[in-house]
Amino acid sequence: MARNGDTLVDRILFRRSLRRWHEIADEAPAADLDRLRLQHGRARSLRREIDRLIHEAEYRLTLPLIGSNAMRKPLGTDWAWRPDLWKGQIPVPGFAAVPGRTEVCEGATIFHDCQRSELTFRQIRNMREQDLAPFGFRMDVFAFDGSFLSLVFDLPPEAAQGLRQKHIIRLDLIAEMEKPLEMFARLNIKHGPNVEQIVRELPLGGETMAEFDLAYSRMNEKRVEKLWIDLIFEGPQMNQVVLRDATVSRRPRADF
Repeated sequence: MARNGDTLVDRILFRRSLRRWHEIADEAPAADLDRLRLQHGRARSLRREIDRLIHEAEYRLTLPLIGSNAMRKPLGTDWAWRPDLWKGQIPVPGFAAVPGRTEVCEGATIFHDCQRSELTFRQIRNMREQDLAPFGFRMDVFAFDGSFLSLVFDLPPEAAQGLRQKHIIRLDLIAEMEKPLEMFARLNIKHGPNVEQIVRELPLGGETMAEFDLAYSRMNEKRVEKLWIDLIFEGPQMNQVVLRDATVSRRPRADF
């Protein structure tokens, strides 16, 4: 039985159509102008649809595949996650003069306090051999008259389920930038009316990571409601930052 719509009839019709257009192309040098004009119009209409199919197919079939959740996980990981921003296509792939509080996609927001925004962002397709995330996220910052710039993403409810002080939460990031830039990651844990915050500085560029050991927090295990992470960029003016991938995982601390 044929699969994916590739039946015997489909193959026969395709071969006939291909053979017919092969004949038309061979006859074109000697065809009269009226006939050539007609065939030219039909060929252009056909080419538009073929180009549209090829564009979509190349976009979706380029590795890593859209929706892929492949990631590197530390030994002992009991939960791991990649935000949608790096996993799937977002509704608005790009934005210029980004306002001070802009939702990039569900669960991801850019914050800044510039009076005049000269910040743009765009979701890009990852195509490098070493990439595991289907998409990357690029920010271009020109003049910057604000005091802070951050990208905030909410962790899903599963991150809070069963969370204990024995856990270590890890952020893995692949970052590229035109010039050195200080970056910080802040883990926020809402427990009851309080929010516990742990800040870590991220090494410059390339594959980098930050670990948040909850043993040193004052988190109330019984009242954990939600978690989110702020990526904070210091002095981002006249720079381009590309975040190729971001993943969050947690694992219990080893017993000694």
